[in-house]
Amino acid sequence: KMEEFLNLTHLKTSLKEAILLDFYTAGFLWAKEMNFSLIQLSGFMDLLNFSLENLSGKHMTLGDNLKELERAMVGIGETESEERGDLNLFSIEQAKAIIDYLVTSLFKHYKAYEYLFHGRREEPAISNE
Repeated sequence: KMEEFLNLTHLKTSLKEAILLDFYTAGFLWAKEMNFSLIQLSGFMDLLNFSLENLSGKHMTLGDNLKELERAMVGIGETESEERGDLNLFSIEQAKAIIDYLVTSLFKHYKAYEYLFHGRREEPAISNE
């Protein structure tokens, strides 16, 4: 279902699509293990997409992407703040866990993801065999 949702059409022959499927599926399963509600799960997946889009689409450096994540997560744990309303659904402990997850899943491997999205390479033809 994740393959269909992400519209991955060349999964069997595209390393990039396989990595993206793994990234989002692992994140989804981690969030389920954290017992996030559906709204929290959606917010977490938005953060995954936000961080990955900053890298792939906006070509942000690691430092800039971390700053954007910090800005996105400001206000978590505050009860009366409406400016970051969608993310107020996470507790401080959940926010810390989310940051730890993003560090280990994306930010520690930032150079590899940069190469995946921006490196010049020829993709070899892969047969069904």
